[in-house]
Amino acid sequence: MADEVLAAMSRTLTAAYATRSEGGRRSAPPERLLKALLLMSLYSIRSERALCERITFDMLFRWFLDMTPDEPCFDHSTFSVNRERLRRLKVTEKFSDRIVLMAYEAGLRTEDHFSIDGSPLQTHASLQSLKHIEQLRQSAAEQSDQDGPETGAGSGPKDGNAWVNFRGEKRSNRTHRSGTDPEARLYTKTSGVAYLQHMMHVVTENRHGIGVAIMASRADGYAERKSYVRLVDRVRRRMGIRPRTLGTDKGYDCAELLHALEERGVRPHVASRLTKKMRTEADDDPALHARRRNQARRSHPSVAVSQRKRRLTEEVLGWMKQVGGLRRARVSGRWTIQQLAEIALSALNLLRVARLQAT
Repeated sequence: MADEVLAAMSRTLTAAYATRSEGGRRSAPPERLLKALLLMSLYSIRSERALCERITFDMLFRWFLDMTPDEPCFDHSTFSVNRERLRRLKVTEKFSDRIVLMAYEAGLRTEDHFSIDGSPLQTHASLQSLKHIEQLRQSAAEQSDQDGPETGAGSGPKDGNAWVNFRGEKRSNRTHRSGTDPEARLYTKTSGVAYLQHMMHVVTENRHGIGVAIMASRADGYAERKSYVRLVDRVRRRMGIRPRTLGTDKGYDCAELLHALEERGVRPHVASRLTKKMRTEADDDPALHARRRNQARRSHPSVAVSQRKRRLTEEVLGWMKQVGGLRRARVSGRWTIQQLAEIALSALNLLRVARLQAT
């Protein structure tokens, strides 16, 4: 199945090959890198270095990667070198979409009813990498002056994170940033310790729980609401799917977003925060009317079905964290995390489609 999807992406993968003018050693084929990342998610391998060691002696891995028994394995740094090229051509995004279309052609998904949920994703950076924003700006300016215009900023040797004592100092997203992953934010859903995290959002269809789209965003109290409509627009634009209903939890109960969904022809099945019926005095705010309609339909049987099917999205997020290796990201930067999330979702979709077709 993976080979069928890669064969349909031949034009994109041809453009992903490194040209001779770029120099350097011979590059690994992008198809092989994609399939190696699939193995990484399926077998919960912790790093690219460990993956290359496994490929060296595991004949099953070599068979899946179309490698001969005596062929030397590529170096683990090949993933880092080619990551930007895969991003520029949107290879992982197209690979994930092709698998969803394969499930659609096999009749294994619905086109009408979907669910969405989000979960925090701890970044690779540690709390010791936190520095004051002004200190980071000063360090960046000093590094730029030291490197000069020819070498470029950030090309010199970098020291590790120094030991920092935060006793008596309040750390917050307003005053501090991580020097390792500046896009990460201090975030927690409970009253416990806040860690440097991103948010991960998944849209699944309600028949078999196949992941349709995934997105990494900034971790804050409004990340789920901001990604709500963006994911719906992405599904409509990339695959031509127009959902009729969308089930979510209470974190998405926002009047403006409910109204935005109704404008797109989607009926929101959102768990209501309110226990009492809202006041029905006439006003001119269409967003409040959308929230009243959502609360009025909460006792409808279709909403109960959507809330029950919403658990499939939580299963997808749980698998990606426990098996797919995304409990804590092994890379820094939101776009690199987006790549790994798309690969992990593709691996899970391949498993589900294969098992459903076998039955």
